[in-house]
Amino acid sequence: MAWLSRPLTLVGLVILAHGCYSAYEHTLLASTSVQHPASPSAAALPLDIYIETIVATFMILLGLVLGTGAPEPIQWHTWAGKIEREANGKSSLTGHADKEALGNPYNALEARSGFINIHKLHGDFVKYTQQLGK
Repeated sequence: MAWLSRPLTLVGLVILAHGCYSAYEHTLLASTSVQHPASPSAAALPLDIYIETIVATFMILLGLVLGTGAPEPIQWHTWAGKIEREANGKSSLTGHADKEALGNPYNALEARSGFINIHKLHGDFVKYTQQLGK
């Protein structure tokens, strides 16, 4: 249904723009014409402009809904299982970053340099320099 969503949304936008322009023209003509002050209904919008606007809005909404993809699972364990199955089924051709992400969807985040324990590395470096000095 993806092929239907874009044309439907486009047609809905054109119809909505026409309805807005019709409402503008009607209020412009109603404000410039000589009217009887006792008839407030003379400035009200005609029913066809209301119907045109409502139909256009529903066409746009239907086009947008038809263009969306399949919803993702809400439960974390379902989502993580899906990611693990996809990662295990594909071979890694891009390098070591994909190999670290296999199995757990958060392994790539945990392997980033932003999560390195600087204090532990400093301690390791101090031990290394002390070993070199002995």
